[in-house]
Amino acid sequence: MKETNSLKSKKLFLLDMDGTVYEGARLFEGVNEFLDYVENSGGRYIFITNNSSRSVKDYVLRLKSMGVKVTEDNFFTSSQATALYLNEHHKNEKIYCMGTASMIEELKKMGVDVTTDKKDAECVVVGYDTELTYQKLIDVSYLLQTKKGIPYIATNPDRGCPTEFGLVPDCFAICEAINYATNRRPVYIGKPDRFMIDYAVKMSGFSKEEAVVVGDRLYTDIASGVNAGVDTICVLSGESTQKDIDESEIKPTFVLEDIKEILKALQE
Repeated sequence: MKETNSLKSKKLFLLDMDGTVYEGARLFEGVNEFLDYVENSGGRYIFITNNSSRSVKDYVLRLKSMGVKVTEDNFFTSSQATALYLNEHHKNEKIYCMGTASMIEELKKMGVDVTTDKKDAECVVVGYDTELTYQKLIDVSYLLQTKKGIPYIATNPDRGCPTEFGLVPDCFAICEAINYATNRRPVYIGKPDRFMIDYAVKMSGFSKEEAVVVGDRLYTDIASGVNAGVDTICVLSGESTQKDIDESEIKPTFVLEDIKEILKALQE
């Protein structure tokens, strides 16, 4: 594990949100001070989130309501990554999306042809759907079993989404329920795949050596950085514990208590 003083060379901070900068409606202490430090030091921060339940516009409003100064340029979500993937691999196909209204809005905004008509569907996409109904599960199960071989994509492989009281089922858990009925598992787009990290670094103008991924989950946040060849910080403010890190094959470059401790390391 590297010494934390090497963090001072970092200019691009790729930040997870749930469990890293906030939990539920509670913004963690030190977040605004950390973001100000990054900007004042000539750096940049981008929130890289697997949570596909909200659009970028929703995230801007959410963080602004918490007192954080952000614009749409500060975000890259798994919905956007999925839209880029669909535009590359399934362009001009009609996509049946099981997701929130915000996710569907995000896909449409990026040129994806989303349909609610099962007859027209040529590809199935599932997100972290906080507006999930049983009818949606029926529709996806119908498509996966009656249209043999139909492409099946999911925005992210997170098992649970953190709340103030604990975890609730995230996209992976929803997809596993579908798998029990259909014997189909999707291609997952978000972290830990390196795509989101590679793309964020490329559009930032910084190098991978200047970048660091910050998150609370070993199997998504930290693994995505490892897969992309970028240094990582695992914070203990969310899902992962020190025991989890000790027992995991996925090892972060740094382990710090929370974002406030990252700021302290940068300032020392």
